Amino acid sequence: MADQKTDKNGVSDKSSGLITDFDPPKPPKRNKYAFACAILASMTSVLLGYDIGVMSGAQKFIQRDYFDRYWCNDTQIEIMVGILNLYSLVGSAAAGRTSDWIGRRYTIVFAGAIFFTGAILMGFATNYAFLMIGRFVAGIGVGYALMIAPVYTAEVSPASARGFLTSFPEVFINAGIMFGYVSNYAFSKLPLHLGWRLMLGIGAIPSIILAVGVLGMPESPRWLVMQGRLGDAKIVLDKTSDGLEESKLRLADIKHAAGIPEDCNDDFVQVTKRSHGEGVWREMFIHPTPTVRHILIAAFGIHFFQQASGIDAVVLYNPRIFEKAGIVDDTPQLLATIAIGFVKTMFILVATFFLDKIGSRPLLLSSIAGMVVSLMILGIALTVIDHSDHKVPWAIALCIAMVLAYVAFFSIGMGPITWVYSSEIFPLRLRAQGCSIGVAINRTTSGVLTMTFITLYKVISIGGAFLLFAGIAAAGCMFFYTLYPETQGKNLEEVEELFGTFFRWRSRQSELDRKKEAQLVANKAQD
Repeated sequence: MADQKTDKNGVSDKSSGLITDFDPPKPPKRNKYAFACAILASMTSVLLGYDIGVMSGAQKFIQRDYFDRYWCNDTQIEIMVGILNLYSLVGSAAAGRTSDWIGRRYTIVFAGAIFFTGAILMGFATNYAFLMIGRFVAGIGVGYALMIAPVYTAEVSPASARGFLTSFPEVFINAGIMFGYVSNYAFSKLPLHLGWRLMLGIGAIPSIILAVGVLGMPESPRWLVMQGRLGDAKIVLDKTSDGLEESKLRLADIKHAAGIPEDCNDDFVQVTKRSHGEGVWREMFIHPTPTVRHILIAAFGIHFFQQASGIDAVVLYNPRIFEKAGIVDDTPQLLATIAIGFVKTMFILVATFFLDKIGSRPLLLSSIAGMVVSLMILGIALTVIDHSDHKVPWAIALCIAMVLAYVAFFSIGMGPITWVYSSEIFPLRLRAQGCSIGVAINRTTSGVLTMTFITLYKVISIGGAFLLFAGIAAAGCMFFYTLYPETQGKNLEEVEELFGTFFRWRSRQSELDRKKEAQLVANKAQD
């Protein structure tokens, strides 16, 4: 303190060397290269989002067109709308192995090419059977896209921004839904036989943009290590890390997970068969460790509850929901759907900026709790309208408000965190296949729900359907509270260590119980 200098006003000189004289360290800036890679990869999710959004309105015009010339009832419509999710199982099942074989980047190109073909087929469909063929092809492309986008983004992202960047696929799903809603409104005034074809066919445009943009993307560093290409992986890690020190740590972690000695500095090495995917299914389902078992339950559970809580029913069938609420004209219905798309897009952007600051667990629990409340109120309001002989303005307004609240709560947590969690918690050796199964569960649940929603609400009423979804969401809330640890700030290799605690505790308790029982038997034998 004796050396501290002051000016004539008594203010200390900043060159005095005191700790308080120095500015606090600034947080590292977001890596722009990793940011650009995440955007390009996540654009594949636009394909699913656009199909969901456009089918919500196009189904009405398809039914009117085909009902006049052929015969198209509600059952055929709900099958047509929901079956793309089941078709996507083919793509998601093949995507894990494909991405391990040709790489994450070229799998993205492949997904775009398949969806492009499906969109063209749907746009030129001349009858219901032709349309279903287009849905099948597009569904395969969607399955590939849903699996590969979060996997690639997680593997290329630094730990400091992984939650932010891995939530991008959900951002682009919502952007695609918004574009689909706008497309419905824009083409709704065209002749009936032309409007819905343009709504579906224009979905080929994002595929073209994706194919061009992906040429500037690097391959995933984890996939490069799995192929033994350590030199190429180091180049990518240097570009996508927050610093060279982090790049070295990430490379060391990946090499350890792939079974490569840490002191190996060769540009190319021969990788053991285990890191190419052999034995993955045995390790996941036949002889899983407590940690792997916990990861499987967590990853598959979050995919199930995301869809079983009714989000695709709201997004795909909201014109019917608004019709049941008393809004019967096409134009107000389509404008209301645009409002849903706008709210979903805005709140998903909020979630992406708070995910790495707040953490995934608080956002997830807040999201699912808000969904439970909004679904309950929506179900009650629809029940009131259903049992009234005249319009109930307050109930109609409440229905619209609760639909918007529901999609907002979904978008701040349940929507993006499902993809963040499922892409980051699997160990490297299990990631591709594990994420593929997670997508399969997600799409199967969505397919079953969307293919039966019309039938469901005809049986238990529209209000009863949403009260059922509220009960499922409440069960999901308890599930997440019990089994989900916080992964904020952890690199992908550290995340694995967070899981398995619950099952290891159960295993230790069982072992202690067995020892106590054996001791009691031994004591009785001595007596």
